Amino acid sequence: MGALDYISNFCTVTSTRSKRKPMQTVEIKVKMDCDGCERRVKNAVNSMKGVKTVEVNRKQSRVVVSGYVDPNKVLRRVKSTGKRAEFWPYIPQHLVHYPYVSGAYDKRAPAGFVRNVVQAYPASNAPEDNIVSLFSDDNVNACSIM
Repeated sequence: MGALDYISNFCTVTSTRSKRKPMQTVEIKVKMDCDGCERRVKNAVNSMKGVKTVEVNRKQSRVVVSGYVDPNKVLRRVKSTGKRAEFWPYIPQHLVHYPYVSGAYDKRAPAGFVRNVVQAYPASNAPEDNIVSLFSDDNVNACSIM
């Protein structure tokens, strides 16, 4: 190791700056009864570092936060206001093939939304699944193929 290599080890600059979080949208379900509840939740989230916009919809009990934030920190901040909060569990009804399957339909969901459950989506029709089922014991036509 030469003298320049030895000296360059002391002169290297390391960046202590952390990588910036990606821009994302966080949707949270929060039960809000009055203007005071709405204002308290909005102010708590607005004071966070990296928050760009906060939209509060009291009728749907929904808070949408956009910015360079961590979703878990946003949820913790909303819970610190004393309100019960969870990530938004609903998806638009037109995206689901079976909206009335057990567990998907929720009476408390806003109009046009259902719960996001696996049973509401159709079974996979991948070609690998079809080939595997050809030689299955459950397939009554398996013997005719062989």
